[in-house]
Amino acid sequence: MTNFEELGFDPNVLKAVQDLGFLQPMPVQSKVIPLMLHEECDIIALAQTGTGKTAAFGLPLVQATDTRLNTPQALILCPTRELCIQITGDLSDFAKYTDLRILAVYGGSSIENQIRSLKKGVQIIVATPGRLIDLIGRGAVKLANVNTVILDEADEMLNMGFLDSINEILEEVPEARRTLLFSATMSSEIAAIAKKYMNSPVEITMGVRNSSAENISHNYYLVHARDKYKVLKRIADHEPDIYAIVFCRTRKETQEVASKLIHDGYNADALHGDLSQAQRDAVMNKFRQRNLNMLVATDVAARGLDVDDLTHVINFSLPDDSEVYTHRCGRTGRAGKNGISISLVHLKEKNNLHKIERLLKKSFNAIPIPTGSDICGKQLFNWVNKLETVSTDHKEIEKFLPEIRAKLAGIDRDELITRVISLEFDRFLDDYRHGEDIIDPVPEKESGSSRPGKNDRFRHSQEKYARLFINVGKTDGFYPEQLIDLINTNTRGPKIPIGKIDLLKGFSFFEVEEKYATGLIADLNKAKYRKKRIAVEIAKEKSGGSKQAEPFRRKPEKTFRKAKRKR
Repeated sequence: MTNFEELGFDPNVLKAVQDLGFLQPMPVQSKVIPLMLHEECDIIALAQTGTGKTAAFGLPLVQATDTRLNTPQALILCPTRELCIQITGDLSDFAKYTDLRILAVYGGSSIENQIRSLKKGVQIIVATPGRLIDLIGRGAVKLANVNTVILDEADEMLNMGFLDSINEILEEVPEARRTLLFSATMSSEIAAIAKKYMNSPVEITMGVRNSSAENISHNYYLVHARDKYKVLKRIADHEPDIYAIVFCRTRKETQEVASKLIHDGYNADALHGDLSQAQRDAVMNKFRQRNLNMLVATDVAARGLDVDDLTHVINFSLPDDSEVYTHRCGRTGRAGKNGISISLVHLKEKNNLHKIERLLKKSFNAIPIPTGSDICGKQLFNWVNKLETVSTDHKEIEKFLPEIRAKLAGIDRDELITRVISLEFDRFLDDYRHGEDIIDPVPEKESGSSRPGKNDRFRHSQEKYARLFINVGKTDGFYPEQLIDLINTNTRGPKIPIGKIDLLKGFSFFEVEEKYATGLIADLNKAKYRKKRIAVEIAKEKSGGSKQAEPFRRKPEKTFRKAKRKR
Protein backbone atom coordinates (compact mmCIF):
# COMPACT_ATOMS: atom_id res chain seq x y z
CA MET A 1 0.00 0.00 0.00
CA THR A 2 1.39 3.36 -0.95
CA ASN A 3 -1.35 5.81 0.04
CA PHE A 4 -4.49 6.09 2.16
CA GLU A 5 -6.84 5.90 -0.84
CA GLU A 6 -5.69 2.33 -1.52
CA LEU A 7 -6.40 1.23 2.06
CA GLY A 8 -10.19 1.31 1.55
CA PHE A 9 -11.39 4.36 3.48
CA ASP A 10 -14.67 6.07 2.63
CA PRO A 11 -14.69 9.70 1.38
CA ASN A 12 -15.46 11.28 4.77
CA VAL A 13 -12.45 9.65 6.42
CA LEU A 14 -10.20 10.40 3.44
CA LYS A 15 -11.18 14.05 3.55
CA ALA A 16 -10.20 14.24 7.23
CA VAL A 17 -6.90 12.52 6.43
CA GLN A 18 -6.17 15.08 3.73
CA ASP A 19 -7.01 17.96 6.11
CA LEU A 20 -4.48 16.56 8.57
CA GLY A 21 -1.80 16.50 5.89
CA PHE A 22 -1.21 12.74 6.03
CA LEU A 23 0.48 11.69 2.80
CA GLN A 24 1.52 8.05 3.15
CA PRO A 25 0.70 5.51 5.86
CA MET A 26 3.42 4.86 8.41
CA PRO A 27 4.62 1.22 8.68
CA VAL A 28 2.39 0.30 11.64
CA GLN A 29 -0.60 1.90 9.87
CA SER A 30 0.05 -0.05 6.66
CA LYS A 31 -0.09 -3.32 8.64
CA VAL A 32 -2.89 -2.64 11.13
CA ILE A 33 -5.43 -0.72 9.01
CA PRO A 34 -6.07 -3.46 6.37
CA LEU A 35 -6.58 -6.03 9.15
CA MET A 36 -9.06 -3.78 10.96
CA LEU A 37 -11.00 -2.87 7.80
CA HIS A 38 -11.08 -6.22 6.04
CA GLU A 39 -10.51 -8.94 8.67
CA GLU A 40 -12.20 -9.87 11.95
CA CYS A 41 -9.08 -10.97 13.81
CA ASP A 42 -7.66 -9.81 17.15
CA ILE A 43 -4.39 -7.92 16.86
CA ILE A 44 -1.29 -7.45 19.01
CA ALA A 45 0.86 -4.57 17.75
CA LEU A 46 4.28 -4.00 19.30
CA ALA A 47 5.46 -0.52 18.38
CA GLN A 48 7.08 2.45 20.05
CA THR A 49 5.35 5.68 21.06
CA GLY A 50 5.29 8.12 18.16
CA THR A 51 5.04 5.52 15.39
CA GLY A 52 1.48 6.44 14.37
CA LYS A 53 -0.43 3.92 16.49
CA THR A 54 -3.40 6.20 17.19
CA ALA A 55 -4.17 6.66 13.51
CA ALA A 56 -3.54 2.94 12.93
CA PHE A 57 -6.51 1.98 15.11
CA GLY A 58 -8.38 5.32 15.12
CA LEU A 59 -9.04 5.77 11.40
CA PRO A 60 -10.57 2.32 10.80
CA LEU A 61 -12.46 2.58 14.10
CA VAL A 62 -14.10 5.82 12.96
CA GLN A 63 -15.14 4.21 9.68
CA ALA A 64 -16.46 1.01 11.28
CA THR A 65 -18.59 2.65 14.00
CA ASP A 66 -22.30 3.00 13.26
CA THR A 67 -23.45 6.57 14.08
CA ARG A 68 -27.09 5.50 13.87
CA LEU A 69 -26.75 3.48 17.11
CA ASN A 70 -26.86 5.70 20.19
CA THR A 71 -24.80 3.36 22.36
CA PRO A 72 -21.07 2.66 23.01
CA GLN A 73 -19.68 0.37 20.32
CA ALA A 74 -15.94 0.81 20.92
CA LEU A 75 -13.87 1.17 24.07
CA ILE A 76 -10.29 2.44 24.21
CA LEU A 77 -8.40 2.02 27.50
CA CYS A 78 -5.22 4.00 28.15
CA PRO A 79 -3.04 4.63 31.21
CA THR A 80 -3.18 8.38 31.81
CA ARG A 81 -5.38 11.45 31.63
CA GLU A 82 -3.02 13.12 29.16
CA LEU A 83 -3.07 10.20 26.74
CA CYS A 84 -6.84 9.88 27.09
CA ILE A 85 -7.30 13.53 26.06
CA GLN A 86 -4.80 13.18 23.22
CA ILE A 87 -6.49 10.08 21.73
CA THR A 88 -9.92 11.71 22.00
CA GLY A 89 -8.64 14.79 20.20
CA ASP A 90 -7.12 12.69 17.41
CA LEU A 91 -10.31 10.64 16.95
CA SER A 92 -12.34 13.85 16.80
CA ASP A 93 -10.06 15.07 14.00
CA PHE A 94 -10.51 11.78 12.14
CA ALA A 95 -14.32 11.97 12.57
CA LYS A 96 -14.78 15.68 11.75
CA TYR A 97 -16.92 14.89 8.66
CA THR A 98 -19.12 12.34 10.46
CA ASP A 99 -21.75 12.49 13.23
CA LEU A 100 -19.66 10.28 15.51
CA ARG A 101 -19.81 11.11 19.23
CA ILE A 102 -16.65 10.40 21.21
CA LEU A 103 -16.24 10.85 24.97
CA ALA A 104 -13.12 10.94 27.14
CA VAL A 105 -13.60 9.75 30.73
CA TYR A 106 -10.76 10.19 33.21
CA GLY A 107 -10.05 11.16 36.80
CA GLY A 108 -9.44 14.76 37.81
CA SER A 109 -12.49 15.95 35.89
CA SER A 110 -16.17 16.22 36.86
CA ILE A 111 -17.74 12.76 36.91
CA GLU A 112 -21.22 14.36 36.84
CA ASN A 113 -20.45 16.03 33.50
CA GLN A 114 -19.21 12.71 32.12
CA ILE A 115 -22.39 10.96 33.30
CA ARG A 116 -24.54 13.61 31.58
CA SER A 117 -22.62 13.08 28.31
CA LEU A 118 -23.08 9.32 28.58
CA LYS A 119 -26.81 9.74 29.04
CA LYS A 120 -26.98 11.80 25.83
CA GLY A 121 -25.35 8.90 24.00
CA VAL A 122 -21.85 8.24 22.67
CA GLN A 123 -20.45 5.67 20.24
CA ILE A 124 -16.76 5.57 21.30
CA ILE A 125 -15.46 5.84 24.87
CA VAL A 126 -11.81 6.64 25.58
CA ALA A 127 -11.11 5.95 29.25
CA THR A 128 -8.61 5.51 32.01
CA PRO A 129 -9.34 2.28 33.92
CA GLY A 130 -9.96 3.85 37.33
CA ARG A 131 -12.62 6.34 36.21
CA LEU A 132 -14.34 3.76 33.99
CA ILE A 133 -14.62 1.40 36.98
CA ASP A 134 -16.29 4.23 38.94
CA LEU A 135 -18.80 4.81 36.12
CA ILE A 136 -19.57 1.10 35.84
CA GLY A 137 -20.10 0.95 39.60
CA ARG A 138 -22.60 3.82 39.38
CA GLY A 139 -24.44 2.14 36.52
CA ALA A 140 -23.71 5.17 34.34
CA VAL A 141 -22.09 3.28 31.47
CA LYS A 142 -23.30 0.16 29.68
CA LEU A 143 -20.80 -1.87 27.66
CA ALA A 144 -23.15 -4.61 26.44
CA ASN A 145 -22.96 -3.44 22.79
CA VAL A 146 -19.21 -2.88 22.64
CA ASN A 147 -17.77 -4.84 19.73
CA THR A 148 -14.18 -3.48 19.76
CA VAL A 149 -11.84 -3.05 22.72
CA ILE A 150 -8.44 -1.39 22.30
CA LEU A 151 -5.77 -1.48 25.01
CA ASP A 152 -3.32 1.32 24.21
CA GLU A 153 0.09 1.38 25.93
CA ALA A 154 -0.91 -1.82 27.71
CA ASP A 155 2.51 -2.28 29.31
CA GLU A 156 2.23 1.17 30.91
CA MET A 157 -1.20 0.29 32.32
CA LEU A 158 0.23 -2.84 33.90
CA ASN A 159 3.23 -0.94 35.29
CA MET A 160 0.76 1.46 36.94
CA GLY A 161 -1.08 -1.41 38.64
CA PHE A 162 -4.23 -1.48 36.50
CA LEU A 163 -4.30 -5.26 35.90
CA ASP A 164 -7.25 -5.92 38.23
CA SER A 165 -9.18 -2.98 36.75
CA ILE A 166 -8.54 -4.21 33.20
CA ASN A 167 -9.77 -7.69 34.16
CA GLU A 168 -12.89 -6.22 35.76
CA ILE A 169 -13.66 -4.04 32.72
CA LEU A 170 -13.14 -6.83 30.19
CA GLU A 171 -15.59 -9.01 32.15
CA GLU A 172 -18.25 -6.36 31.41
CA VAL A 173 -17.68 -6.47 27.64
CA PRO A 174 -19.28 -9.17 25.44
CA GLU A 175 -17.04 -12.15 24.66
CA ALA A 176 -17.87 -11.86 20.96
CA ARG A 177 -15.76 -8.76 20.53
CA ARG A 178 -12.58 -7.81 18.72
CA THR A 179 -9.62 -6.97 20.97
CA LEU A 180 -6.56 -4.99 19.91
CA LEU A 181 -3.53 -4.59 22.16
CA PHE A 182 -0.87 -1.96 21.51
CA SER A 183 2.33 -2.00 23.54
CA ALA A 184 5.95 -0.91 23.30
CA THR A 185 7.18 -4.07 25.02
CA MET A 186 5.98 -7.68 25.30
CA SER A 187 6.21 -8.74 28.93
CA SER A 188 4.93 -11.95 30.51
CA GLU A 189 1.98 -9.99 31.95
CA ILE A 190 1.02 -8.73 28.48
CA ALA A 191 1.26 -12.29 27.14
CA ALA A 192 -1.04 -13.47 29.95
CA ILE A 193 -3.70 -10.89 29.06
CA ALA A 194 -3.46 -11.86 25.39
CA LYS A 195 -3.87 -15.54 26.25
CA LYS A 196 -6.88 -14.90 28.51
CA TYR A 197 -8.82 -12.36 26.48
CA MET A 198 -7.75 -12.64 22.84
CA ASN A 199 -8.66 -15.18 20.20
CA SER A 200 -5.67 -16.31 18.06
CA PRO A 201 -4.34 -12.75 17.70
CA VAL A 202 -2.24 -11.67 14.74
CA GLU A 203 1.03 -10.23 16.07
CA ILE A 204 2.60 -7.24 14.35
CA THR A 205 6.07 -6.21 15.46
CA MET A 206 7.69 -3.03 14.26
CA GLY A 207 11.44 -3.62 14.48
CA VAL A 208 12.71 -6.02 17.17
CA ARG A 209 10.63 -7.00 20.18
CA ASN A 210 11.24 -4.80 23.25
CA SER A 211 13.57 -2.57 21.24
CA SER A 212 13.70 1.14 20.64
CA ALA A 213 13.16 2.91 17.34
CA GLU A 214 16.02 2.69 14.86
CA ASN A 215 16.15 6.46 14.40
CA ILE A 216 17.17 7.09 18.04
CA SER A 217 20.85 7.26 18.94
CA HIS A 218 21.77 5.97 22.40
CA ASN A 219 24.65 7.72 24.15
CA TYR A 220 26.05 8.00 27.64
CA TYR A 221 28.47 10.08 29.66
CA LEU A 222 30.47 8.24 32.33
CA VAL A 223 30.51 10.67 35.26
CA HIS A 224 31.04 10.85 38.99
CA ALA A 225 27.70 10.95 40.82
CA ARG A 226 28.62 14.35 42.27
CA ASP A 227 29.13 15.76 38.73
CA LYS A 228 25.78 14.74 37.23
CA TYR A 229 24.19 18.15 37.54
CA LYS A 230 27.27 19.90 36.13
CA VAL A 231 27.18 17.58 33.11
CA LEU A 232 23.44 18.19 32.63
CA LYS A 233 24.15 21.92 32.45
CA ARG A 234 26.89 21.31 29.90
CA ILE A 235 24.51 19.28 27.72
CA ALA A 236 21.99 22.15 27.81
CA ASP A 237 24.68 24.74 27.05
CA HIS A 238 26.21 22.63 24.26
CA GLU A 239 22.78 22.26 22.58
CA PRO A 240 21.38 25.83 22.29
CA ASP A 241 18.12 24.61 20.70
CA ILE A 242 17.55 21.77 23.17
CA TYR A 243 13.95 20.69 23.80
CA ALA A 244 14.16 17.80 26.21
CA ILE A 245 12.61 15.71 28.95
CA VAL A 246 15.04 14.98 31.80
CA PHE A 247 14.07 11.81 33.67
CA CYS A 248 14.87 11.42 37.37
CA ARG A 249 14.35 8.54 39.75
CA THR A 250 12.39 10.20 42.57
CA ARG A 251 10.08 13.17 43.16
CA LYS A 252 12.67 14.72 45.46
CA GLU A 253 15.44 14.42 42.89
CA THR A 254 13.13 15.78 40.18
CA GLN A 255 12.29 18.88 42.18
CA GLU A 256 15.91 19.44 43.21
CA VAL A 257 17.24 19.23 39.64
CA ALA A 258 14.49 21.49 38.29
CA SER A 259 15.03 24.04 41.07
CA LYS A 260 18.77 24.16 40.35
CA LEU A 261 18.16 24.66 36.63
CA ILE A 262 15.67 27.46 37.27
CA HIS A 263 18.08 29.09 39.75
CA ASP A 264 20.86 28.93 37.14
CA GLY A 265 18.73 30.70 34.53
CA TYR A 266 17.44 27.82 32.40
CA ASN A 267 13.85 27.59 31.12
CA ALA A 268 12.92 24.47 33.07
CA ASP A 269 10.26 23.12 35.41
CA ALA A 270 9.37 19.95 37.30
CA LEU A 271 6.60 17.39 36.70
CA HIS A 272 6.00 14.87 39.48
CA GLY A 273 3.29 13.30 41.61
CA ASP A 274 3.34 15.95 44.35
CA LEU A 275 1.85 18.51 41.95
CA SER A 276 -1.90 19.09 41.74
CA GLN A 277 -3.65 18.45 38.43
CA ALA A 278 -3.90 22.21 37.84
CA GLN A 279 -0.15 22.57 38.40
CA ARG A 280 0.57 19.64 36.08
CA ASP A 281 -1.60 21.18 33.36
CA ALA A 282 0.13 24.54 33.72
CA VAL A 283 3.60 22.98 33.45
CA MET A 284 2.63 20.87 30.44
CA ASN A 285 1.06 23.82 28.64
CA LYS A 286 4.26 25.82 29.09
CA PHE A 287 6.32 22.90 27.81
CA ARG A 288 4.10 22.24 24.77
CA GLN A 289 4.25 25.94 23.89
CA ARG A 290 8.05 25.78 24.19
CA ASN A 291 8.17 28.33 26.96
CA LEU A 292 10.23 25.63 28.68
CA ASN A 293 13.29 24.03 27.10
CA MET A 294 13.59 21.25 29.66
CA LEU A 295 10.95 19.33 31.56
CA VAL A 296 12.35 17.43 34.55
CA ALA A 297 10.02 14.50 35.31
CA THR A 298 9.54 11.20 37.04
CA ASP A 299 8.50 8.18 34.96
CA VAL A 300 5.05 8.03 36.57
CA ALA A 301 4.30 11.72 35.96
CA ALA A 302 5.50 11.54 32.33
CA ARG A 303 3.43 8.50 31.35
CA GLY A 304 1.17 9.21 28.41
CA LEU A 305 2.70 12.59 27.58
CA ASP A 306 2.46 13.40 23.91
CA VAL A 307 4.94 16.09 22.85
CA ASP A 308 6.22 16.44 19.31
CA ASP A 309 9.73 17.28 18.14
CA LEU A 310 11.69 16.57 21.32
CA THR A 311 15.38 16.81 20.49
CA HIS A 312 16.63 14.86 23.51
CA VAL A 313 15.64 12.49 26.25
CA ILE A 314 18.12 12.75 29.11
CA ASN A 315 18.33 10.07 31.79
CA PHE A 316 19.65 11.93 34.82
CA SER A 317 19.25 8.58 36.60
CA LEU A 318 18.88 5.25 34.82
CA PRO A 319 15.64 3.42 35.61
CA ASP A 320 15.69 0.25 37.71
CA ASP A 321 13.45 -1.51 35.17
CA SER A 322 15.20 -1.84 31.82
CA GLU A 323 11.88 -1.74 29.95
CA VAL A 324 11.18 1.73 31.36
CA TYR A 325 14.18 2.97 29.37
CA THR A 326 12.42 1.90 26.17
CA HIS A 327 9.43 4.10 27.04
CA ARG A 328 11.63 7.03 27.99
CA CYS A 329 13.66 7.13 24.79
CA GLY A 330 10.50 6.53 22.72
CA ARG A 331 9.44 10.10 23.48
CA THR A 332 12.04 11.42 21.05
CA GLY A 333 12.52 10.36 17.42
CA ARG A 334 8.76 10.35 16.81
CA ALA A 335 7.06 10.16 13.42
CA GLY A 336 10.25 8.95 11.75
CA LYS A 337 12.38 11.89 12.90
CA ASN A 338 15.79 11.44 14.45
CA GLY A 339 16.10 11.53 18.24
CA ILE A 340 18.86 11.48 20.83
CA SER A 341 18.87 9.65 24.15
CA ILE A 342 21.62 10.57 26.62
CA SER A 343 22.25 8.83 29.94
CA LEU A 344 24.38 10.16 32.79
CA VAL A 345 25.97 7.02 34.17
CA HIS A 346 28.23 6.79 37.20
CA LEU A 347 30.47 3.81 37.86
CA LYS A 348 27.97 1.98 40.05
CA GLU A 349 25.36 2.11 37.26
CA LYS A 350 27.48 0.41 34.59
CA ASN A 351 25.82 -2.98 35.21
CA ASN A 352 22.39 -1.39 34.80
CA LEU A 353 23.53 0.14 31.52
CA HIS A 354 24.69 -3.25 30.26
CA LYS A 355 21.27 -4.77 31.08
CA ILE A 356 19.56 -2.10 28.99
CA GLU A 357 21.99 -2.70 26.12
CA ARG A 358 21.15 -6.40 26.18
CA LEU A 359 17.40 -5.66 26.21
CA LEU A 360 17.67 -3.31 23.23
CA LYS A 361 20.30 -5.45 21.50
CA LYS A 362 22.27 -2.24 20.93
CA SER A 363 25.53 -0.83 22.19
CA PHE A 364 25.47 2.65 23.65
CA ASN A 365 27.99 5.24 22.48
CA ALA A 366 30.35 6.53 25.18
CA ILE A 367 30.83 10.21 24.41
CA PRO A 368 33.23 12.75 25.95
CA ILE A 369 31.84 15.45 28.22
CA PRO A 370 31.78 18.79 26.34
CA THR A 371 34.67 21.04 27.30
CA GLY A 372 34.28 24.70 28.18
CA SER A 373 35.89 25.63 24.88
CA ASP A 374 33.45 23.44 22.91
CA ILE A 375 30.47 25.00 24.66
CA CYS A 376 31.64 28.60 24.23
CA GLY A 377 32.22 28.03 20.52
CA LYS A 378 28.84 26.33 20.02
CA GLN A 379 26.94 29.11 21.80
CA LEU A 380 28.79 31.93 20.03
CA PHE A 381 28.25 30.52 16.55
CA ASN A 382 24.60 29.80 17.33
CA TRP A 383 24.18 33.44 18.34
CA VAL A 384 25.98 34.62 15.17
CA ASN A 385 23.63 32.49 13.04
CA LYS A 386 20.63 34.14 14.70
CA LEU A 387 22.24 37.54 14.15
CA GLU A 388 22.53 36.80 10.43
CA THR A 389 18.84 35.93 10.07
CA VAL A 390 17.24 38.45 12.45
CA SER A 391 14.52 40.62 10.97
CA THR A 392 15.55 44.29 10.65
CA ASP A 393 12.24 45.65 9.36
CA HIS A 394 11.45 47.71 12.44
CA LYS A 395 10.46 51.23 11.43
CA GLU A 396 10.14 52.21 15.10
CA ILE A 397 13.93 52.21 15.60
CA GLU A 398 14.86 54.05 12.38
CA LYS A 399 14.53 57.47 14.02
CA PHE A 400 17.13 56.47 16.63
CA LEU A 401 19.71 55.14 14.18
CA PRO A 402 21.46 58.47 13.32
CA GLU A 403 22.22 59.15 16.99
CA ILE A 404 23.33 55.56 17.58
CA ARG A 405 25.68 55.69 14.56
CA ALA A 406 27.16 58.96 15.85
CA LYS A 407 27.84 57.43 19.28
CA LEU A 408 29.54 54.35 17.79
CA ALA A 409 31.44 56.22 15.06
CA GLY A 410 34.71 56.16 17.02
CA ILE A 411 34.76 52.36 17.39
CA ASP A 412 36.21 50.32 14.54
CA ARG A 413 34.43 47.25 13.14
CA ASP A 414 36.42 44.54 14.96
CA GLU A 415 36.22 46.34 18.30
CA LEU A 416 32.46 46.78 17.87
CA ILE A 417 32.00 43.05 17.18
CA THR A 418 34.07 42.17 20.25
CA ARG A 419 32.08 44.50 22.47
CA VAL A 420 28.71 43.22 21.23
CA ILE A 421 29.76 39.60 21.85
CA SER A 422 31.16 40.44 25.28
CA LEU A 423 27.95 42.21 26.25
CA GLU A 424 25.84 39.24 25.15
CA PHE A 425 28.03 36.47 26.57
CA ASP A 426 29.99 38.01 29.45
CA ARG A 427 28.35 35.96 32.21
CA PHE A 428 28.13 32.83 30.10
CA LEU A 429 31.76 32.94 29.00
CA ASP A 430 32.91 33.50 32.58
CA ASP A 431 31.24 30.22 33.56
CA TYR A 432 33.46 28.25 31.21
CA ARG A 433 36.44 30.39 30.22
CA HIS A 434 38.26 29.77 33.46
CA GLY A 435 36.18 26.91 34.79
CA GLU A 436 37.72 23.49 35.23
CA ASP A 437 36.71 20.74 32.83
CA ILE A 438 35.00 17.69 34.30
CA ILE A 439 37.28 14.66 34.32
CA ASP A 440 35.85 11.31 33.28
CA PRO A 441 35.97 8.71 36.07
CA VAL A 442 38.50 5.90 35.71
CA PRO A 443 36.50 2.81 34.73
CA GLU A 444 36.68 -0.05 37.20
CA LYS A 445 38.66 -3.12 36.15
CA GLU A 446 36.72 -5.98 34.71
CA SER A 447 38.02 -9.54 34.98
CA GLY A 448 35.62 -11.73 33.03
CA SER A 449 32.70 -9.99 34.73
CA SER A 450 31.22 -6.53 34.71
CA ARG A 451 30.84 -6.61 38.51
CA PRO A 452 33.43 -4.68 40.51
CA GLY A 453 35.88 -6.67 42.57
CA LYS A 454 35.65 -6.81 46.36
CA ASN A 455 38.65 -4.56 46.90
CA ASP A 456 38.04 -2.02 44.12
CA ARG A 457 38.24 1.68 45.03
CA PHE A 458 37.99 4.92 43.18
CA ARG A 459 41.53 5.27 41.90
CA HIS A 460 41.89 8.96 42.77
CA SER A 461 43.21 8.35 46.29
CA GLN A 462 45.70 5.99 47.89
CA GLU A 463 44.15 6.52 51.34
CA LYS A 464 42.80 3.56 53.32
CA TYR A 465 39.03 3.23 53.39
CA ALA A 466 36.70 2.23 56.21
CA ARG A 467 33.54 0.30 55.40
CA LEU A 468 30.43 1.61 57.19
CA PHE A 469 26.96 0.20 57.74
CA ILE A 470 23.87 2.47 57.49
CA ASN A 471 20.32 1.40 58.36
CA VAL A 472 18.56 2.65 55.20
CA GLY A 473 18.37 1.10 51.75
CA LYS A 474 16.47 0.93 48.48
CA THR A 475 13.07 0.38 50.10
CA ASP A 476 13.57 3.73 51.87
CA GLY A 477 14.22 5.47 48.52
CA PHE A 478 17.92 5.64 49.45
CA TYR A 479 20.41 5.73 46.58
CA PRO A 480 23.93 7.16 46.05
CA GLU A 481 22.60 10.67 45.47
CA GLN A 482 20.68 10.55 48.76
CA LEU A 483 23.74 9.21 50.62
CA ILE A 484 25.93 12.02 49.30
CA ASP A 485 23.26 14.59 50.16
CA LEU A 486 22.90 13.15 53.68
CA ILE A 487 26.66 13.40 54.27
CA ASN A 488 26.95 16.90 52.82
CA THR A 489 23.97 18.17 54.83
CA ASN A 490 25.07 16.77 58.18
CA THR A 491 28.84 17.34 58.13
CA ARG A 492 31.03 20.40 58.15
CA GLY A 493 34.57 20.97 57.00
CA PRO A 494 36.29 19.40 53.96
CA LYS A 495 34.44 17.24 51.45
CA ILE A 496 34.57 13.58 52.54
CA PRO A 497 35.81 11.20 49.78
CA ILE A 498 33.36 8.33 49.28
CA GLY A 499 34.40 4.95 47.89
CA LYS A 500 32.34 1.89 47.05
CA ILE A 501 28.58 1.96 47.81
CA ASP A 502 26.56 -1.26 48.19
CA LEU A 503 22.80 -0.65 48.31
CA LEU A 504 20.56 -3.40 49.68
CA LYS A 505 16.83 -3.42 50.40
CA GLY A 506 16.73 -2.43 54.07
CA PHE A 507 20.28 -1.24 54.69
CA SER A 508 23.47 -0.33 52.87
CA PHE A 509 27.26 -0.27 53.12
CA PHE A 510 29.55 2.50 51.97
CA GLU A 511 33.22 3.37 52.23
CA VAL A 512 34.93 6.59 53.29
CA GLU A 513 38.55 7.47 53.87
CA GLU A 514 39.49 6.02 57.23
CA LYS A 515 40.53 9.34 58.80
CA TYR A 516 36.97 10.71 58.35
CA ALA A 517 35.09 7.65 59.66
CA THR A 518 34.82 8.46 63.40
CA GLY A 519 33.60 12.03 62.92
CA LEU A 520 31.19 11.03 60.15
CA ILE A 521 29.62 8.30 62.30
CA ALA A 522 29.08 10.79 65.12
CA ASP A 523 27.48 13.34 62.77
CA LEU A 524 25.20 10.93 60.93
CA ASN A 525 23.94 9.24 64.09
CA LYS A 526 22.32 12.57 64.96
CA ALA A 527 20.57 12.75 61.58
CA LYS A 528 17.24 11.56 60.17
CA TYR A 529 16.26 10.45 56.66
CA ARG A 530 12.58 10.87 55.83
CA LYS A 531 11.74 10.92 59.58
CA LYS A 532 13.74 7.70 60.16
CA ARG A 533 16.56 7.92 62.71
CA ILE A 534 19.89 7.14 61.04
CA ALA A 535 22.23 4.53 62.51
CA VAL A 536 25.80 4.30 61.18
CA GLU A 537 28.68 2.16 62.46
CA ILE A 538 31.79 0.36 61.30
CA ALA A 539 30.82 -2.80 59.42
CA LYS A 540 31.84 -5.68 61.71
CA GLU A 541 34.19 -8.41 60.53
CA LYS A 542 33.49 -12.10 60.74
CA SER A 543 36.03 -14.35 62.43
CA GLY A 544 37.60 -15.09 59.05
CA GLY A 545 38.45 -11.42 58.58
CA SER A 546 35.86 -10.58 55.90
CA LYS A 547 33.20 -7.93 56.40
CA GLN A 548 29.84 -9.21 57.61
CA ALA A 549 27.01 -9.39 55.09
CA GLU A 550 24.30 -8.84 57.73
CA PRO A 551 23.84 -5.49 59.46
CA PHE A 552 24.25 -4.89 63.15
CA ARG A 553 20.75 -5.33 64.58
CA ARG A 554 19.69 -2.60 67.02
CA LYS A 555 17.29 -3.58 69.75
CA PRO A 556 13.81 -2.12 69.41
CA GLU A 557 13.40 1.30 70.99
CA LYS A 558 10.88 -0.08 73.51
CA THR A 559 13.56 -2.42 74.90
CA PHE A 560 15.87 0.52 75.52
CA ARG A 561 13.10 2.34 77.39
CA LYS A 562 12.36 -0.68 79.62
CA ALA A 563 16.01 -1.23 80.39
CA LYS A 564 16.43 2.43 81.30
CA ARG A 565 13.54 2.28 83.81
CA LYS A 566 15.07 -0.79 85.47
CA ARG A 567 18.38 0.97 85.90
